[in-house]
Amino acid sequence: MIYEDFIIREIKTKDNKALAKVIRNVILEMGAPKVGTAYEDEATDKMFETYEKEKAVYYVLEHKGNVVGGAGIAQLDNFDGNVCELQKMYFLPIARGKGLGTKLISKCLEKAKEFGFESCYLETLPYMQDAVKLYHKNGFTNLEKPLGNTCHYSCNVWMLKEI
Repeated sequence: MIYEDFIIREIKTKDNKALAKVIRNVILEMGAPKVGTAYEDEATDKMFETYEKEKAVYYVLEHKGNVVGGAGIAQLDNFDGNVCELQKMYFLPIARGKGLGTKLISKCLEKAKEFGFESCYLETLPYMQDAVKLYHKNGFTNLEKPLGNTCHYSCNVWMLKEI
């Protein structure tokens, strides 16, 4: 596990533009659709503001002063229950395969537990195979159908983990 030169920190206003670029670049790289994904989310351009609410946090992954990824947690939209969602977890190639995904998921889940959430939900795409493997490795299990309504109708892999 190589963490040198990588920093995980809470998002700042100045990160918005770079983070939006990372998210959209990874979506295009993976061949994911632009519609029904984070690509078209209004929140993607205003990540700092989006996570400036109660029981929400977004962590940026920085490498030598450049934003190269991130992930966050917040209450699952349109769902009655004490469930958070692991949101907008995207890494540029430089950050992959180094154990940073597990480190960031752990940091998000610790914070979710601190916020009092009982479980964590996520959505992804079946062809994001490395991400699916990472989520399984970190204790997420597949669901038959989505929880809540995130408006990400193109994401058809749904997972949950009790925390």
